[in-house]
Amino acid sequence: MLKGKHVVIGVTGGIAVYKVVDVVSRLKKLGAEITVMMTKHATEFVTPLTFRSLSLNYVVVDMFEEPKTWNVEHIEIAKRGDVFLLAPATANVIGKLVGGIADDMVTTVLMATKAPVFIAPAMNTGMYTNPVVQRNMLDLKTLGYHFIDPDAGRLACGDEGMGKLASPERIVETLVAFMSKQDFKDKKILITAGPTQEPIDPVRYITNHSSGKMGYKLAEEAARRGAEVILVSGPTQLEIPTGVKRISVTTALEMYEAVMTQMDDMDIIIKAAAVADYTPEHYSDRKVKKSNDDLSIPLKRTHDIALAINERKKDQIVVGFAAESHDHEKNALGKIQRKGFDFIVLNDISREGAGFKSDTNIVTIIDSKGEQVSYDKMLKGELATIILDKVTQYFK
Repeated sequence: MLKGKHVVIGVTGGIAVYKVVDVVSRLKKLGAEITVMMTKHATEFVTPLTFRSLSLNYVVVDMFEEPKTWNVEHIEIAKRGDVFLLAPATANVIGKLVGGIADDMVTTVLMATKAPVFIAPAMNTGMYTNPVVQRNMLDLKTLGYHFIDPDAGRLACGDEGMGKLASPERIVETLVAFMSKQDFKDKKILITAGPTQEPIDPVRYITNHSSGKMGYKLAEEAARRGAEVILVSGPTQLEIPTGVKRISVTTALEMYEAVMTQMDDMDIIIKAAAVADYTPEHYSDRKVKKSNDDLSIPLKRTHDIALAINERKKDQIVVGFAAESHDHEKNALGKIQRKGFDFIVLNDISREGAGFKSDTNIVTIIDSKGEQVSYDKMLKGELATIILDKVTQYFK
């Protein structure tokens, strides 16, 4: 996701340094190149070795230590980053930046860079709310610095209030969103995800093994790339991705109604949900008791959401999914023809790493002309990027 991007991180002295270790780990897993700079005070909390081990790069602390390259080091680092992160940003370093003070490697590099700088403050509530600190942050915002606001909660000193360093998840999401392509800006996208549950009685229902992970990764990636995302989700335990509006549903009928209500305003519709094809013909409002006889439950067809979209769509881009156990290509091509998909994502659910609940998938993407591209096993987040890249080919 961040392959080819370079993040320079300035770490200053505060107990929240331990959270920045997680930030570095997460960014590295996303493919970013990372350079870490530390103030001497920061090394009292976490050693440079920790950051070196996670970033796989040398860590700069002393302005006057033997340079690792022949370049003027602070200028070379200043030019290196696509984005700079200052975390945790203490009241002291924020004051230095406002005053133009550059008395260590971190502040010197930040003074020299022309790249975007993100500041993640972390300090005691009294310090954070101090009018001087608030004025300094406002001055930096006016100068074009970006801020990742702190969280409220219990602080290391025992106080309660604003001042906790933002979570590593939120810091990374902010940086990734900033560095990602914005090719879905001004696009509205509807994504369905997860299973449906078709009730038999108050305690039993028919469902499937879908976890919703693929649909949620698509929603996360689309929002990151600038789209306005509506996620119609069946029951899952997944968190709502940042910037995504979720409409929670339970049954196939509820999903059908939600999609039909929203689809006319959409530019793109991606049907990643595993919707039940059948639902009990009769619902018992009382628990069906066990007896010595066999039990038969008559089923009736649910609404075919994809067919309904095809009958009603105007010029929307529509993407389908086909989870097949046999006759894979034949079944997928049949779905494209019947349901009017622009392309379909086919996976063989019998293959290890390609079925429901997995964090990975193995797919073949087939378009309406029958052209196919197969992909080896990959994380669903990586696949979401490939699918959305394919969607951009249909933009007018």
